[in-house]
Amino acid sequence: MDRFIGFMIENFRSLSFDRTTINEMIESFDKSGSIFVVGIGRSGLVARSFAMRLMHLGYSTFVFGETITPRIGKGDLLLAISGSGETGYVVAIAKKAKELGAKVIAITSSQNSTLARLSDLTVPIKSKFGKEIANIAPLGTVFELTSMLFFDSLIAEIMERKKLREEDLAKRHSIENEVIV
Repeated sequence: MDRFIGFMIENFRSLSFDRTTINEMIESFDKSGSIFVVGIGRSGLVARSFAMRLMHLGYSTFVFGETITPRIGKGDLLLAISGSGETGYVVAIAKKAKELGAKVIAITSSQNSTLARLSDLTVPIKSKFGKEIANIAPLGTVFELTSMLFFDSLIAEIMERKKLREEDLAKRHSIENEVIV
């Protein structure tokens, strides 16, 4: 457990993101009709979590795979999350979204991937993977946790820019936590 935590702390400390890319990403949120997210497996859980926070900030957000997700189209934005950038479903949704006129932002650790190549903007998430860390952080763990940290820091950045406080977000929070059973 200590090896894993130490490894992740080291990975987090080495993170840096291009401010121009971050600014363009936030501007895309503000200019889009709706923001859609797509990811599979644990990357999909990260996508859902981020979509929820975007909704708390006041953005119109939808998650691919949900029954109430409308058709994406011109003026909308797709955030496509895939560590490899080759996840079939994610790439297929990104291609179709582009065909329908949506802007696509890729969140991936592979800037040379199919997903990155077809996207309008790519946010590279630095994450180690392979045999050297497989027994410490298996499969896509490093990418998923690093993506979650990136998205939560992005939410904090947007809150700061818009001068929002937790109380502002709480107004859009589900009432489920207020119900006494």
